[in-house]
Amino acid sequence: MTARVPVYDTGMLIALADRKAKAVALHGGLDATPHRALVLGPVLAQVWRPRPAAVHALAGVLRDCTVPGARSSEPAMRQTRAGQAECIACAAGPDLIDWRRMGVALGEAQLPAKKKPDAVDAWVALSAVKHGSAVIFTSDPEDIEAYLGVLNPSDVHVERV
Repeated sequence: MTARVPVYDTGMLIALADRKAKAVALHGGLDATPHRALVLGPVLAQVWRPRPAAVHALAGVLRDCTVPGARSSEPAMRQTRAGQAECIACAAGPDLIDWRRMGVALGEAQLPAKKKPDAVDAWVALSAVKHGSAVIFTSDPEDIEAYLGVLNPSDVHVERV
């Protein structure tokens, strides 16, 4: 069995910054997965604020994560005895087809009442789909599941934090 790729949304990063027990335990349990937890740049931007406690907590978390496309980020795949593997889904950023798929998801997702389409959540969902076998850690599973309902993945799970 292949380990699922962990994907964090904004709610997971907020929970980690606030040192919520469930989020910290889930994050700590992922240190042996071949693929580091995936944090998209816009997800990080939604959470990062210049407060010392938050900066300290998030800086520690980011050492165990990858931010695709960020030059100073950890590599997506952990080092193995056989060498350094690379994640193609992380190395290749979104292309025009991906942006269109996100647009379709934003337009067709059956979001919970009073929720508005969120491009970052749609991108989180599509990133998980592109990785194949993935699990999204989120505080808003209904939102993520609405986007996944449109994207129709074969093996993406959602875990509430």
